[in-house]
Amino acid sequence: MKEFKASVIISTYNQPKWLEKVLWSYEQQRFKDFEIIIADDGSNETTQILIQQFISNSQLDIVHVWQEDDGFQKTKILNKAILKSRAGYLIFTDGDCMARADFVERHIQLRRPKSALSGGYFKLNAQISEAITKNDIVTQNCFSVSWLVEGGQPKHFKMNKLIAQGKSAWMLNTFTPTKATFDGMNASVWKQDALAVNGFDERMQYGGEDREFGERLMNYGIKFLQARYSLVCLHLHHERPYKNEHSEAFNKAIRKDTKKNRTSFTNHGINKPNS
Repeated sequence: MKEFKASVIISTYNQPKWLEKVLWSYEQQRFKDFEIIIADDGSNETTQILIQQFISNSQLDIVHVWQEDDGFQKTKILNKAILKSRAGYLIFTDGDCMARADFVERHIQLRRPKSALSGGYFKLNAQISEAITKNDIVTQNCFSVSWLVEGGQPKHFKMNKLIAQGKSAWMLNTFTPTKATFDGMNASVWKQDALAVNGFDERMQYGGEDREFGERLMNYGIKFLQARYSLVCLHLHHERPYKNEHSEAFNKAIRKDTKKNRTSFTNHGINKPNS
């Protein structure tokens, strides 16, 4: 069985138009020794057809992991994707986050033992998200500040994420007030460490489920490295119909317990000792 330097785990649910742009962005990666695992939380046939087309026609090495649609069950499909991975290092992102051509390369360059990387993302408005074409991704124009502004994206300090390099990126990463956390749109960790904490807590639906995974990694002794100005992706605009107060309150209670008890292992993850 072929092994890779990295597995890029992309979560998706019924957003084929955005997923197509994301997969185009991974075709442009300078670093090639990676696989893509699409963690599909029950998308319909339209998404499945798109993925099959990429598997047949793209040079990307793609594995499609799918489960029945049963509401927001992202934690379950991510755990299945972790088990399917054929690399010792896991990069987590979403099917609405386009990766700049150096994205995988920088994750590999910045990784350290017993550490995880906390990346950033730049949110695009609806107008720009719709307008981006395959050519804009191939040429990398869509990662240019001037191109984005000309197309209708308002100027913002966070655009520094797109232009910071070398010393300026180090300065911004070092002195940003934002804490290094596990954000599922752009984060990476060693597979052995993800397995050591038993993956994601499958009781959790939308609302901080990725942060809780990161908090258990921290309790396990994993150091989180701030790299939001070094690991660049563009977040395509979309609504969040799955967001609800009940699941967020439930998840907050689990996170509170994780912090209070300094829990590193969940009994509701990849392996379920009590079942």
